[in-house]
Parts: sequence; C-alpha cells; structure tokens
Amino acid sequence: MAKKAYRVRNWKEYNKILKHRGNITLWIDEKSIARWYEKTHPKKRGRPLKYSDMAIQVMLILKSVYHLKLRSCQGFVESLVSLLKLGLDVPCYTQVSRRQNRIQLPLLPTLSQPIHMVLDASGLKLFGEGEWKVRQHGWTKHRMWRKLHIGVDEKSQLIVSAALTGNDCGDDKKLPTLLENYRGAIYQVSADGAYDSHACHDAIHKRGAKGTIPPQPNPKHKRKRKEALRRPRDEVVWQVQTLGREAWKQTSGYHRRSLAETAFYRYKQLLNDKLMARTLENQQTEAWIGCHILNKMTLMGRPISVPI
Repeated sequence: MAKKAYRVRNWKEYNKILKHRGNITLWIDEKSIARWYEKTHPKKRGRPLKYSDMAIQVMLILKSVYHLKLRSCQGFVESLVSLLKLGLDVPCYTQVSRRQNRIQLPLLPTLSQPIHMVLDASGLKLFGEGEWKVRQHGWTKHRMWRKLHIGVDEKSQLIVSAALTGNDCGDDKKLPTLLENYRGAIYQVSADGAYDSHACHDAIHKRGAKGTIPPQPNPKHKRKRKEALRRPRDEVVWQVQTLGREAWKQTSGYHRRSLAETAFYRYKQLLNDKLMARTLENQQTEAWIGCHILNKMTLMGRPISVPI
C-alpha cells in the first residue's frame, strides 16, 4: 500500500507558531523573574538557598531548548540579564548541576476529561559509538543509553506521564508506574506487543480502562469460549481470534498508538536524542524537563494535516 501524502491547511498560522518557539520571552517571563530568588528559609542548619527552584528550572529549560552546555547556558543567561538590565545574579553552572536532581519539577498536565493514553518507550543515548560505527564495525559494550517511557493523550497529544529507567528495564515493567503517575481518568490504554502480559492488562483494568494491546501472534493457550474468559487479557485474545488481527486493530482504535512514536520523533528532533547529564537522577530531571518543553510547544498550536 502506497504511503498517503498530507498537506497542512493552517500553514500561515503554524509558521508563526514555529517562529515563536525561539522567542526568549516564551521561556523566561515576568513570573520566573519575580520568583528568581528563594524567599522562604526552611528551619534547618546550613546556609539558606539564594536561588529558587524556578531559577534553576529556567536555566535547564534554556539549556535544552537552545542545545547549550551548562557553561554556555550560564553565559547566555548572564548576557540576557545584562542586555535587559534586570539586575539579577545568575546561578553558577556548578550550582545548577548540583541542584538539578532535587528541584521541584513542573507538573505534567492532568486533563479534565477521561483520556485515551497511548504508551511507548525509546532509548536516549549516553555515550558510545553512533549508528554508522555499529553498522560498519559492530556493537561494543561501551555503548550505553537510558530508556524513556511516556504516556501521551491521544486527543491533545500532550505527554501526561513519563519515567526514565536503565536500558535493562522492560517496557511492560513501567506500565503500572505510568498509570499511577497520571491522576486523571483513563478510559482506554493502547500500547504495542511489548506490553502484552496479564500484569499489564490487570493494571489497566484496575484503573477502569480498556486495554488495547495486541497479543503475541501465537498465544500458547487454546481458543476459549466467551463465557470461559477469566482475565482482561483473555478478552483481548478472544476478540483477536474471533475478528482477526487486522479487523481488531481497526475496530479497537489500536492504530492511534502511533502518536506515541510521533511524540518521540518530535522529542528527538526538537530537543536531543542524547542525555547530557551523567548521573541517573540528573538524567531523569533532564528528560522530565524535555517532556515539559514539548508540551509547551504543543499547546502553542499544531498543524492541521489532511490527506491529499
């Protein structure tokens, strides 16, 4: 089947949105300037903090949006403060690095209406050879990455849940965590075959949602009658055996799951496919900040694409 061609109907408006993403006032506004310094002093021993979590968060956002190193980010913000004559001190890059793993992170959105959550996971590189070297000379043990798990709202395409783990964590192991991190109502959860397990289906059923996960092509258990089904996964297997895999995908809305892959494509194209931090805690903060940035860009507006 030939791939469909699409065109953007709101190109004029979308072009303005794309230009506005680079506007510095979008990422550092009057609210963040007013809350630049820490005003509360906890009753504990030690020197009180000078800069608020908001100041550190702004530095990390600018670092990711403009693809800067920590030292370059400090110089960039110092030049902005000087040009705008704000009279603010700028945190040192070492202080930003030390506080990165314990600042209060921005919350991912919780929508008022029940959502259809689509799940996926993808790798973010740490260090090691690139794809060309692996293709030409093979893989070596020095190639490392982390795995980012996300849950995306199918309608608004906002990232509503996220988690960063090591590369040895299976996709299905983080599904309960992604569901727990989202406080709103969920009516459907869609994911690929990597999430096919009784534990995943049971976790989805516990949230009162319908699981749309294709079973393995050759399930080991025998064909069952509808009245003999016991667990949520049995229901999905029975539907696939009755309707056929392709018909089940069409009727269940499974193909909307590809929006999670689209979110990963946008993440790696707009931000980075690599993690710059070196500790797992800082990497988790970096990935969470990236999801927040992507949501902010999505809320600004999206292209309206129609098939030609």
